[in-house]
Amino acid sequence: MKVELDFSPFEKKEINKMSHREAMGLPEYYKNGRVDQKKLEVAIKSLSGLEENVLAQIIESKEKDFYDRYAAGIILSTSGDPRIDCYNPQMIQINTKEKVIIGLSKNKVSEVYEKYKKIGVIEEWIQKETPEVSATILPFKIAKYPVTNIEYLEFLTDTKYPELPTSWEFGIYPSSKANCPVYTISCEAADTYCLWLSKKTGRSFRLPSEFEWEFAAAGPLKNVFPWGNQFHPEVTNTVESGLFQSSPVGLFPKGASYFGVMDMGGNVEEYVSNDYFPYGEETIQDDLSSTLGQYRVARGGSFTRFEDLARCSRRHGRFPSDIYVMGLRIAED
Repeated sequence: MKVELDFSPFEKKEINKMSHREAMGLPEYYKNGRVDQKKLEVAIKSLSGLEENVLAQIIESKEKDFYDRYAAGIILSTSGDPRIDCYNPQMIQINTKEKVIIGLSKNKVSEVYEKYKKIGVIEEWIQKETPEVSATILPFKIAKYPVTNIEYLEFLTDTKYPELPTSWEFGIYPSSKANCPVYTISCEAADTYCLWLSKKTGRSFRLPSEFEWEFAAAGPLKNVFPWGNQFHPEVTNTVESGLFQSSPVGLFPKGASYFGVMDMGGNVEEYVSNDYFPYGEETIQDDLSSTLGQYRVARGGSFTRFEDLARCSRRHGRFPSDIYVMGLRIAED
């Protein structure tokens, strides 16, 4: 099902002066998205009673259709998802022995800007990706999935950490979304989670650096999106996908990166370990820097934003608005 979005507000207003629905290309009245509830109900009934391990295979099967995968994820959120283990998360080894190219060539700024200005992108956002830089990345591991609500619940229960995700209505754990990524949290909370998990496991977990994150997403071929060079709304969870909410991790197996890392192009945005810094000599000033001053960088797209944020080289951060849904993904030396 193709989701029709309204881009007309972008012709009149800056994106951060729009209502949340306007900024998502939605009208103020209710509009159906991608999910046909009757089809989903049929799929849930047909899969009910299957073992969790079978459901886990279905959700990440490239051969299964969207409704079977989504139904499997929904069932696993309440029955227990065997793919998720807070104290032993699935990690993917990223090896590279050569220098890798990070960022965007300056001569491509105009091309990218022209393509995405209809959805409110400003040129300064693209300029932050330039120039291309050569970086040495030592071997590391990165989590296959972003940190989920049920993992974050373990952290909050164990530590009594005072900051609760604003996405948890009234601060109550969303049990129906146990295997969906946690959001919206601060970068300080993301750092604290990594420190806590390291102490609990005796391992050295942390947030990935920007360069590590981008290489894990783009791969050695330097893909524009984690899955390739063309955007396909059916392989990720951005506004164009029409879900308009977070989804169970691994729901879009065809959207995995070269290394098999899931959900890097959509679902929720992910903090990295560093604040914004210029790749070249020029520090780019934009709405984030003018509002926040120094800010932590986030990477990857989300269910509230358009395809531009799903680009591997895109650098952004948490503007003070609920439409920017920030989560985290852990890394390990």
